[in-house]
Amino acid sequence: MSALETAFSSAEARLGTEVGVSNWITVDQPMIDQFAETTFDTQWIHVDPERAAAETPFGGTIAHGFLTLSLASRFAYDCFPMLPGQVMGINYGMNKLRFLMPVRAGARLRGRFTLQKVTKRSATDLLRENLLTIEIEGEKTPALVAEWLGLAIFED
Repeated sequence: MSALETAFSSAEARLGTEVGVSNWITVDQPMIDQFAETTFDTQWIHVDPERAAAETPFGGTIAHGFLTLSLASRFAYDCFPMLPGQVMGINYGMNKLRFLMPVRAGARLRGRFTLQKVTKRSATDLLRENLLTIEIEGEKTPALVAEWLGLAIFED
């Protein structure tokens, strides 16, 4: 059985189950400021702690939704080591994505992955769809939920 076939069989057996929970990451003001500078999104709710504390219901600045989403890559590193015979992994996109709760500066986040679907696209490509939930420590509502597609590429 090829490495892809082995991975496919293993994934099929785990459909509908949680396949990983990442480590926590703190989203602090310097991280938010760097993201704002990189993306040219310097809206004051992200970069002006005093004004955000005075003029928003958040009590301070909040992270950009896309900053929260971009941390998904780091969470995936914690949860998805390379499989035997896999040569690379590729972000294949999202089917659905919802930002449910703002992330306040200083909050800790982690990713939780549940395998929803697996498809053999070719002799070397395995497409996995995971429900990604990015949790905020101490909050009942997650920061976001998304259906994330990842392509595992195996040696030919």
